[in-house]
Amino acid sequence: MTETVARSFELTDAELRQFHRQGFFGPFDVYEPAQMQQTWRRERMRVLDRSHAAYREEAAQSGNTNISNYDRHLDVDFLADHVTHPKIVDRVSSVLGPNVLCWRTEFFPKYPGDEGTDWHQADTFANASGSPQILWPGNGVHFGGTLTVWTAFTPATEQTGCLQFIPGSHQTMFYDETKKMHYDPSRINAETKSGVPRGFFGYDYRELQIDEDFAPDESRAVSIEMRPGQAVMFWSTLMHASWPHSGQSDQMRLGFAARYVPTSVRVYPDTEEIVEYGGRVSLERFGSVLVKGVNEYTHNTMVTETTTGHPFRTR
Repeated sequence: MTETVARSFELTDAELRQFHRQGFFGPFDVYEPAQMQQTWRRERMRVLDRSHAAYREEAAQSGNTNISNYDRHLDVDFLADHVTHPKIVDRVSSVLGPNVLCWRTEFFPKYPGDEGTDWHQADTFANASGSPQILWPGNGVHFGGTLTVWTAFTPATEQTGCLQFIPGSHQTMFYDETKKMHYDPSRINAETKSGVPRGFFGYDYRELQIDEDFAPDESRAVSIEMRPGQAVMFWSTLMHASWPHSGQSDQMRLGFAARYVPTSVRVYPDTEEIVEYGGRVSLERFGSVLVKGVNEYTHNTMVTETTTGHPFRTR
């Protein structure tokens, strides 16, 4: 009897060296374009149903699209399977080690005419509230952030607002997340930086600069264009941004970001709610998901199935 051996998608030694040098890997295929387009046509209607969403009541009351975009893998079966997809998780564990959890997901829509996202880095994700949302071991002194896998659900091009990276910039933090940005929704789609319409969801990320005269070296920036179903993996400490949506296409650009850390990292330490983007949501229904290996720690709230009862698969 012949046994079926599961294929591994771990990074090769050469790919791992390239990742550590650049701070990102990809794009790589997770789904075929036609498969992604067909799947999203079906699943987008389910995403509109917030009856089982972890933050459904608070997010609706805040009227804020950013927080309400968080963690839909906790109630949408396709997204639950996506965050544990072997083509993603194997590559993530190549960098983070054998025991990995997914602690957040976010949708990033960009509609025709929308501004680009400003250059930024994130280590503890305290950038909006001033309170760390993840802390690595060692009293939070570890510099590393989270590993983000950003999947294109629709075409991501320079015209529709694809990601931009500055390779190698993940080794130095240019922002101090203990400072607090000031939220002002009137900033959205109202500012231009270096001749490009850019903002940060109602914040000005420059308020966190360690050096007030610092400016990203955009001459080194690379555009990450992706077909539907492709993904790119990068450190959140990598300097990244996105182009504006030019409006030349009437199709929304939609990215889905899944964020991963080792199980040793503390998620939302001593925190009962998320406060940012002009709103707040309770973490009562939140939990991290073990996507690879085992969890030998007790410091994080964990979930093993979605709010609809769909089990998460641990690789």
